Amino acid sequence: MSKPVLLLTEKVRKDYPTPEGPISVLKGVDLTLTQGEIAFIIGRSGSGKSTLLHLLGGLDRASEGRIFFKGQDLGQMNERDLAVYRNRRIGFIFQFFHLLPELTLFENVLLPTLIGGSPQPDQARELIQRVGLSDRENHFPAELSGGEQQRVAIARALVNRPEVVLCDEPTGNLDDETASVVFNLLVNLQRTERLSLLIVTHDEAMAHRYENVYRLHEGILNRETGRNVYGTSGLR
Repeated sequence: MSKPVLLLTEKVRKDYPTPEGPISVLKGVDLTLTQGEIAFIIGRSGSGKSTLLHLLGGLDRASEGRIFFKGQDLGQMNERDLAVYRNRRIGFIFQFFHLLPELTLFENVLLPTLIGGSPQPDQARELIQRVGLSDRENHFPAELSGGEQQRVAIARALVNRPEVVLCDEPTGNLDDETASVVFNLLVNLQRTERLSLLIVTHDEAMAHRYENVYRLHEGILNRETGRNVYGTSGLR
């Protein structure tokens, strides 16, 4: 039985205006992400990887083409519906964490549930425990290491129980050892939470351990063959 499709793009383009005329960053991207799948997007800096994630996450709108979440066209959503989509259906993990410095670890993780109007302190504390930071709950971001801050960001991304988590270089700001710890944590949570992960990374060796790898080059997305040494591209 085939898995349900969560995210689907059809010929997505993104152009940015310049004084010399528009620049095309994405040139007809087709991508499918199914339930419980881990997929990677690799490519050079400036190739449009982050732009694509922003479109998929409802942070920006495509110039052409369509993006669907479980069959619903994001281009037809109004701003209120997009805000609900971003808050409840999608989780975001960024390279530079984007934690609010004036909030404690616990408050940062809890924040998306407050924004959504349904505070979930128990869920926040459970996730903080699962990422191994229960003893740091009342610390502020400046009191945490880079790896600890990224674990907070992971917990925050999962607190509203999203179906898809979009990861933009989630280990790119960490040393190799810490990056490995954070990535393994992310994959373990993906399996237990039945998530779909779409990960933008410059670490091609890591990406090619998995089956579903795409390269974005000059605005075009092409499928590559991963080695899939783990025997799975996601949860079975």
